[in-house]
Amino acid sequence: MMPSWPTAQAPPPPPPGTQAYSYNMVPAYTAVTNVRHSFGTSYQTHDSSAHYSQPYHSQTQTVTHQATPPPQPPPATAEPPKVEWPDSVRRYVQRSFLPSNMDPAVDRKEMEDKLKEIISSAKDDNTMMSIDWDEMPLPQTIIRTERGNNLMSNGFSQAVATQVHHIPRPSVPLYSPAKASFDVTLSNRHHNSKKRKSSDIADDARSSNTPPWRSNNHNHNQGSLKERTSFSPDKRRYDDAKASKSQTKLEKRQRRFDGGYQSAYRSPSPEPSAGPVIGTCMELEKRYLRLTAAPKPSAVRPESVLQQTLELLKKKWKREGNYAYICDQFKSLRQDLTVQRIKNDFTVTVYEIHARIALEKGDLGEYNQCQTQLRALYKLGLKGNPTEFKAYRILYFIHTANRTALNDAIADLTSVEKDEHAIRHALNVRSSLALGNYHKFFQLYLETPNMGAYLMDMFVGRERLAALCNICKAYKPDVKLRFITEELGFESDAEACQFIVDYSGQDLLQQKDDYIIFQTGKAGLLFESARSEAFRKVDIKGQI
Repeated sequence: MMPSWPTAQAPPPPPPGTQAYSYNMVPAYTAVTNVRHSFGTSYQTHDSSAHYSQPYHSQTQTVTHQATPPPQPPPATAEPPKVEWPDSVRRYVQRSFLPSNMDPAVDRKEMEDKLKEIISSAKDDNTMMSIDWDEMPLPQTIIRTERGNNLMSNGFSQAVATQVHHIPRPSVPLYSPAKASFDVTLSNRHHNSKKRKSSDIADDARSSNTPPWRSNNHNHNQGSLKERTSFSPDKRRYDDAKASKSQTKLEKRQRRFDGGYQSAYRSPSPEPSAGPVIGTCMELEKRYLRLTAAPKPSAVRPESVLQQTLELLKKKWKREGNYAYICDQFKSLRQDLTVQRIKNDFTVTVYEIHARIALEKGDLGEYNQCQTQLRALYKLGLKGNPTEFKAYRILYFIHTANRTALNDAIADLTSVEKDEHAIRHALNVRSSLALGNYHKFFQLYLETPNMGAYLMDMFVGRERLAALCNICKAYKPDVKLRFITEELGFESDAEACQFIVDYSGQDLLQQKDDYIIFQTGKAGLLFESARSEAFRKVDIKGQI
């Protein structure tokens, strides 16, 4: 028995407003010849926007094409109204970005954010035109002021805020994000209602005591609810470690730029005195103490007492020769002259005597301090011995091998000063060394005026080594020791012999019948190395 198949029913009519197309089913096989003859004409390209309905099970398939309207272009967005900024605001912005006004302690981004905040606040409050922008503090200044105010507040609020920051977050189930968010919101509200009395202090402290450079992190933590709910304990530990590291970096940066915490209390500055101090102390001898506060008249000696002190010190120096005591007393005397602003001929005498004593003992530090003050006093036209100390300056610069300062000192000399005996002698010393004339140099050394010999003693040793190297090259195989004594300016043969022995040259001395010879042919390398070492090290302690 054959099964009966249901007859195909006609498709329902298309709804109104639609177009229907009917075409015969194409066979499954099409001859190649027909396709070649009808290529490009048998197949029509249909509109890509047409919508075809699901065909029915019939020999004739009906395709419905619903005409859809073309997409409308998006409406043109209205451009925001252009804001006309006043010229004063423009100048304020320009001043904020000037290189001279940039503060290294304030980041550029932080400064830009503060600038936007200032201008936006003025615009919202309609005070743009009423603010005096020329007198308005720059954003950098406002940020530094806020930082200073935050640093000077007490540390209690920061401690409470830190404790609130570490409150554990409530756990949230993973199966229902929506319900979890709702539960967390209620839990937070309930928790805040219970802790309001203690958290009020923390919240107020956080809002008033949080520096501007930490406010961004705080606002970020108070973002959307989805960001504030963390579902993984590992992520919470990572966030806490990251926040702790960021806070440590910020605190280090704050201490680097602000110099650490500064107390709000400052000791009152001493009021400036109306004039110089007038001493009332009557003691002749007084120890030198460095001033750490304004001098008191009761601890300062007047000029009349200082004159008596100078006479006493000169006698003690000749009688005892205790340089440590004399130097301390002269420094105290000079200090009393300075605090009373005494600059006269007596002041010049004090500095000149102290400089001579320092030269005698080889104290270049104290000598240079006196020399510096004497140069300033001589320019005031006070009486003294300027030519003597100008000659000392030339010899000192020869000792330190400071050619630039030496040329400047010579350029400051007048033609009259160059004819003075002391200055002419110092210039001849320089000329003999420049020409390598050691014979003339040691003659000048033995004829040094005033206290210049003490300065020449500081560099005559290296010049003797240089001259001895030249003698070893010019006179071979040996010379008499007496010749060395006369040429190098020694006072005796024993002194010349000791000089050679000091540089390990004892094997170069030989006793003849009635004199001692020095073997110059074997001494060249020994004294050449000693000469190089002597000219390499120059003591410039207390250089002017």
